[in-house]
Amino acid sequence: MILSFDTSAQHCAAALLSGDTIVAVRCEDMARGQAERLVPLLEEVLREGGAAWADLSRLGVGIGPGNFTGIRISVALARGLSLGLGIPAIGVSLFDTTMRLSNRRQIAVPAPRDQAYVFDADNMQVPVLAPALPEPGVALSTDHSASDHVAMMARIAATRPANAPRPAPLYIKPADAAPSRDAPPVMLDSPGTS
Repeated sequence: MILSFDTSAQHCAAALLSGDTIVAVRCEDMARGQAERLVPLLEEVLREGGAAWADLSRLGVGIGPGNFTGIRISVALARGLSLGLGIPAIGVSLFDTTMRLSNRRQIAVPAPRDQAYVFDADNMQVPVLAPALPEPGVALSTDHSASDHVAMMARIAATRPANAPRPAPLYIKPADAAPSRDAPPVMLDSPGTS
């Protein structure tokens, strides 16, 4: 049994794969609160699929691209569960799921400010940030629901080697947040010290 989950966008999604069959899938739209909702959602999916944590043979986790914090929530939980349950966690990108769902090799994932994360499996080593969505003919991740993607994550995780590298966030651009430009506070010596 493979449990997959994803919080890389404004959702909390999970699916349970038993053999070749998705036995449970859930997706909840949410802009905030994925960190608090993810574990209870996973437990609900396990219950719905008639499984327990001990029944799992591996995990599939969405690594992005997408929301920085959302990706870190899922990846951190996958790594922790992998360690605690003694099973592999397999990272799966939206590019991977979109390629399989659309049967295309040129993929785009919408990014902030009307930009797009673009990947051409035939001509690129790594995805890039493009200034706009590409021309028609490129498969968009948004052509499929979050439920479709999370179910495909489980199917892809089933085919990857168990000794694959630990999942890591797929960040294509630096974070929008920046460290404060304010000068750090001045540390004063306490009286009587040298």
